[in-house]
Amino acid sequence: MYLRFFTDTRLFAASLVTILLSGCTSPVSVHSLSLTQAYRNETRSALSGCILSNPTRIVLERENLRQLWQDHPDAAIAALRSVTAAHPDAPEFSDRLFALAELSYLRGRRTHVRADFMAAALYAYAYLAPGEPENVRPNEYDVRFRQAGDIYMLGLTEALGSPVQISRQHWQLPTGALDIDVIPDNFTWHGHPLTDFRPTARLSVDGVRNVYRHAGLGEPLAALPQLSGAEGRSFQIADKLRVPANLLLIFEHPRSQIFSDRISAKFIVSSVDEESDRVIGRNSAPLQYDQTAARAISLQDSVDWSSEYRGFLDGSLFLDERSPSLIAVAPHQYGHMPVVFVHGTASGPARWASMINDLLEDPAIRSHFEFWLFSYATGNPIPYSALELRRSIQQAVSQLGGAGADPALGQITLIGHSQGGLLAKMLVIQAGNRLWSGITKRPLDTLDLPARDRHLLEEAMFPTPMPEVNRVIFISTPQHGSYLAGYSIARLAGRLVSFPATVTDILQQVLSGNAPNSGTRFESWRAGSVYGMSPRSPFIRALSEIPVSPAVHAHSIIPVLGDGPLQKADDGVVSYESAHISGVDSELVVRHSGHSTQSDPVTIAEVRRILHEQIRSAEKAPAGENDDTHRPAAAVHQNTVLHDMSARSTEIAKAANG
Repeated sequence: MYLRFFTDTRLFAASLVTILLSGCTSPVSVHSLSLTQAYRNETRSALSGCILSNPTRIVLERENLRQLWQDHPDAAIAALRSVTAAHPDAPEFSDRLFALAELSYLRGRRTHVRADFMAAALYAYAYLAPGEPENVRPNEYDVRFRQAGDIYMLGLTEALGSPVQISRQHWQLPTGALDIDVIPDNFTWHGHPLTDFRPTARLSVDGVRNVYRHAGLGEPLAALPQLSGAEGRSFQIADKLRVPANLLLIFEHPRSQIFSDRISAKFIVSSVDEESDRVIGRNSAPLQYDQTAARAISLQDSVDWSSEYRGFLDGSLFLDERSPSLIAVAPHQYGHMPVVFVHGTASGPARWASMINDLLEDPAIRSHFEFWLFSYATGNPIPYSALELRRSIQQAVSQLGGAGADPALGQITLIGHSQGGLLAKMLVIQAGNRLWSGITKRPLDTLDLPARDRHLLEEAMFPTPMPEVNRVIFISTPQHGSYLAGYSIARLAGRLVSFPATVTDILQQVLSGNAPNSGTRFESWRAGSVYGMSPRSPFIRALSEIPVSPAVHAHSIIPVLGDGPLQKADDGVVSYESAHISGVDSELVVRHSGHSTQSDPVTIAEVRRILHEQIRSAEKAPAGENDDTHRPAAAVHQNTVLHDMSARSTEIAKAANG
C-alpha cells in the first residue's frame, strides 16, 4: 500500500512539474528559413495562391475582421471599406486600400465574378494613386507597390475578357456604378487603326530565347492594325502583325472617388512604338507592354511552317500575290535604315525571330533601323531568287519615294543566312560576264531567245551592285559551296524541285535549241539551288571568285562546332574554309555553334555591333551621301578575324545585354 501511494505521488508531482514548466515556455520563437522560403514569406499574396499577404492579414487582425473574412467575405470587405472611407487621413489608409484590392481580387478568384475583378483593379489604382502628390503615393520600394500594379493588370485582364472591347461601358459593382468613357475613341498605330485587342498577361511564350516585357502600369495587349493594302504586293506590313499595346483605366482623384457610389473613368490605349510613358495628373507613369508575346502571336498566326518545305519544292509558291515576298514588321519611318533578312534553304522568315526580338529591344537600333523580311522558294536557281530579292527591294524603295525622298533608303543592310547570304552577295557584286562564262562558253547574245527571256537572263546572270545597299552580313554562308550539297541524297532532293514556268521555259529553250553549241553539258535540275551550292558547281566556283564591291561594307559570321583548327572546322553544313572570304570588314568565328546560328547570343551580339557601327557611319556621312564613297579603297578590305571565342563570346554577350 505504501509503495503504491509513493508511486502515485511521484506521478502526480511529475505531471505538476510538466504543467508548470510548459507554462514557463516562451510563446514567441524564431526559426531559421531557407532563402527561398524567406522570400516566399515576404512576397506571398493572393496573386500567387489563396493565401493573403502579411500586410493584408495585419489589417484584418487590427480591424478584428479576420474571422468575419473567413465566414462572410462580402461582409468583411464591406466593413473594411466603411472604416477606410470614414478615416481618409488615418496613417493606415494606404494599408487598408491595398487590403481592399487584395481581398476583392481573391474574392474574384473564388466567385469568378467579373465585377469583383474590376473592383480589385479600381482599389489597386487608388492605392497606387498615379497623378497624386508624392506625399500621397505609397513607397515604391514596398513590395505591395508592384503587387498592386499586378492586381490592377490582372484584375483588368479578368474583368474585360478576350478580346477586350474598348468602348463606352457601364458596370454595376458591389459598391455602386462604374461609367467608362473612351478618350480618344479611335486608336491608331502609325496611321493604321488598331482592332482586336488580345490580352497577353496570361500568355507563356516558347521558341525564342528571351521574353521581353516593359514593366509599368496597365494591361498589356496585342492589337491588330487594319491595313489598307496601299503598301502594294511586293512590300507591305505583315497582314497578321500584332502590335504591343497598353490599356489604362484611369479616374481622377482616385483616393476619394473610389468610395463614391458612382465612379467615372476612361480607357486610354497606347502602342509601344509611340508611347512608353503616360502623364497622369502630376506624374509620369511608365506603361506596361509584352513585346515578345505580341511578336510571338504574330508568328503563330501568320506563319505556315509547312511553307518552309513547300517553298523548297514548289518554285512558284511566292509568285502568288497572296504570299508577298517582302514584308515589314512596321511601317516605314523617315530616317530609318532598312535591314533586309534573307533566310536559307528549306527555311523561312520566322527563323529570325530571336534575333529580331533581341535587336528591337536596343533603343538605338529601334530608332535608326526597320526590319524587312524576304521569302523565296529556296529550291529555285540562286540567280533567279537573287533577282527576285533585287526586284522586291527596288519596288519597295520606289514605293516609299526612293533615296531622294529619304536618304535612309539608300543605306540598306542585307543579312543573309546560308543560301540567303549567296542571294545577298549577288546584289553587291560587279559580275560582268564571269558568272555566265563560268557556266557556258557561248555568249548570251548568240543564243536564239525571245527578248523577254534574254532580258531576264541578263538581269540574273550579269548582276551589278545595288546602289541602295550599304552593308551586307554573311551568316553561315557557303561562299565556296556546301559539302552537304554534294551528297547524293541532296542531289535527289534537288531533282524533286519544280521551277516557276518562266524558269522552266528558259531552261528548255537553252537546252533544246542551243545545247549543241552551248559548250557545256547541262541538265535542268542542275540549275536548282542544291546543285548550285555544290563545291563542284560551275556557278558557285564563278561566284566565289567575284569580290564584294569596294563600296559595300561586308561582314562574315561563321559558326563552327568544337574547338579544333579552323582549317578542319565546320558547322555541320558549311566548312569554315568555304564560309571564309577575304576583303571583309570583319569576320567573327562563333565557336560551339551550328549552322542555324541566327539565335545564338554571340551571333546576335555581333549583328548588333555591326548595326551600331553603321549608325556611327551614317551620322558621320554628309546628308544623303554614303560614307563609303569617301573612304580609301584599302579600308574596305580591312579584315579582322576573331579566332578565339572563349573570351570574346563572354564579351559580346555582355555587350548584347547593355
